[in-house]
Amino acid sequence: MIISFTRSNYLYPWQSRSHTNNFSLIQNNLPSPFVCSEREIMEVVVVIVGAGPAGLATSACLNLHSIPNIVLEREDCSASLWRKHTYDRIKLHLGKQFCALPHMPFPPHAPTFVPKSGFLCYLDNYISEFDLNPFYNRKVESAFYSEDNQKWQVQAMNTTSNVLEHYVAQFLVVATGDNSLGVIPRLPGLETFRGEYMHSSEYKNGKKYVNQDVLVVGAGNSGMEIAYDLSSTGANTSLSVRGKVHVLTKELVYLGMSLLQYLPCKIVDLIILILRRLQFGDLADYGLQQPENGPFYIKAITGQSPTIDVGAMPKIKTGDIRIYPEISKVEGSKVVFANGKVDQFDAIIFATGYKSTVLNWLKHEDNLFNEDGMPRQKFPNHWRGEKGLYCVGFAQRGLAGISKDAQNVADDIHRML
Repeated sequence: MIISFTRSNYLYPWQSRSHTNNFSLIQNNLPSPFVCSEREIMEVVVVIVGAGPAGLATSACLNLHSIPNIVLEREDCSASLWRKHTYDRIKLHLGKQFCALPHMPFPPHAPTFVPKSGFLCYLDNYISEFDLNPFYNRKVESAFYSEDNQKWQVQAMNTTSNVLEHYVAQFLVVATGDNSLGVIPRLPGLETFRGEYMHSSEYKNGKKYVNQDVLVVGAGNSGMEIAYDLSSTGANTSLSVRGKVHVLTKELVYLGMSLLQYLPCKIVDLIILILRRLQFGDLADYGLQQPENGPFYIKAITGQSPTIDVGAMPKIKTGDIRIYPEISKVEGSKVVFANGKVDQFDAIIFATGYKSTVLNWLKHEDNLFNEDGMPRQKFPNHWRGEKGLYCVGFAQRGLAGISKDAQNVADDIHRML
């Protein structure tokens, strides 16, 4: 049995608000929502894997081109990283005009730096506005290109019904991003640690750590903000910093992003770093070494963002948050640092980033992604592969990069049809 989704029977919000399902199914008496048996094959023009901002934006852009698409999401909700794996106080670190998804700006009354609850509300409204209907609880097991029919074959386990579903598509969009799985480094002796340790994706707030000695590993945005949250709620907080880092306020980043529209990156970096020094002084005095290149140059070349301070720097300057170098090894409850210092902690929180897991299920593909599951081509030529394969959300340029990728992919697919 084959269920096809065709362009002629696809409905959009501006055509009708009365329908309850995006797809008119070429199959009599099929329930909506439906559960497929193992013999049923669902055929559609585009399959999108991942219902985070990248997948939602891509689906919306395809909808505007009247291109039928399905979004497969392993979790039971959209934007699961934001809903389930971010700490309570997180906000968008860039101004809202740099974070909107395609074709829908943030409302005028939204604050410049949107909090977690506001961003999730925006995403829910985005789903409603473009009539998006992700298929939740679909864990993609494999996807490969069949030379026989020149289409993508995608198998996904419906974790609600425990049925393996088969999708066939002319185009496949990988929208799982580079943050699928939290990474905890392999530290000598970590298995002997007597306290609690976790990845930052599991951290919610500091209430349970009052009066405890907590070490945060990593001085990126998550690490710096979690350290601030812990210190503010009464934990004895330390921060392990491995490399060099630019620390800016969100206002300085906002100013820099605005200036980049009119001035060369080199000039913007110079202005921002002068203003940063006036505000914070020499960060090396507090154990934070500054990279040789400017923050916006680094962002443009590598995709690595500067760390945005939300209140940790004043605590670092007063010693309320102690700075340590990278960890050398762990011995029970003690942590040995690269400079030879040893201290004891009750908990360690690793804000040490994420990695892509796309190669766990994307088979026999060696053109678009490298061995780390990241695009082989550098930005801005990273999003298109061969045989109808695309990726969205791998540019390491935040929501603005996601928005651009989604539009590029949808426009390219539209030209191909």
